Amino acid sequence: MSSVEMGKTPCRKVSSYVLGALVRIAALFCIATIVTIVGYILVKGIPSIKPGMFAWAYTSENTSMVPALINTLLAVVLTLVIAVPLGVMAAIFLVEYTTRGNRFVRIVRIAAETLTGIPSIVYGLFGMLFFVTFLRWGLSLLSGCMTLSIMVLPTIMRTTEEALLAVPDSYREGSFGLGAGRLRTVFSVVLPSAIAGILGGVILSIGRIIGESAALIFTAGTIAQIPSNVFGSARTMAVHMYVTSSEGMHLDAAYATAVILLMLAFLVNGLAAFVARRIAKEHR
Repeated sequence: MSSVEMGKTPCRKVSSYVLGALVRIAALFCIATIVTIVGYILVKGIPSIKPGMFAWAYTSENTSMVPALINTLLAVVLTLVIAVPLGVMAAIFLVEYTTRGNRFVRIVRIAAETLTGIPSIVYGLFGMLFFVTFLRWGLSLLSGCMTLSIMVLPTIMRTTEEALLAVPDSYREGSFGLGAGRLRTVFSVVLPSAIAGILGGVILSIGRIIGESAALIFTAGTIAQIPSNVFGSARTMAVHMYVTSSEGMHLDAAYATAVILLMLAFLVNGLAAFVARRIAKEHR
């Protein structure tokens, strides 16, 4: 080993040590931030939870969050019913039915990544102008869910695309060698192998749906009741927390809603992750 190489070795060790220390500091900072936020919400919110907040009907006295909780679950289900099939089918087309390196595929990817970074208030403005005003759906659950579907569609499509690309080509070649067609190969071989990655995108989408408020204020409205149909106005948990906190008279209800919203997010994400692990284990 030359003297120059011997001189570089200590420098590399020092740089590796410094980078490793910076990574650990960043990880600790992230963990501390999450613990601080969650701890603050729990400390302020748990004492504010009262039985009246779980009444079936919302009034100015009990500020019940039950209608908002049910509306949130309805919004999650309806949005995923709209967005997941479109996102998965679009990803299947881009990966399985187009050539690798296709210019159209690159344009679609750029468009999807651009849509992912657009602020939610812009989606809310579009939803208000198109679904609420142009289509005359009014402030309704359907208008809000259609807007949310457009918001989460790029995430579902891109995560599904990456999950499909991660499936080895040998799986496809083996299926073709056994005489299966492309469609059967996709649904019988490729999709089951990529289901964990697809559900990862769905989990991210659920988190955004549950926590969204800006877009829904302009499209779904703020009426605290369970709509009789999809054309009725609906207030979700995030909007409920915003309204109660902005009024200034029910800050305790806002903190309590934040606790329930946090628990709901953990529950839904944990359930989705459990389902993903079970499905992935069954297809190994």
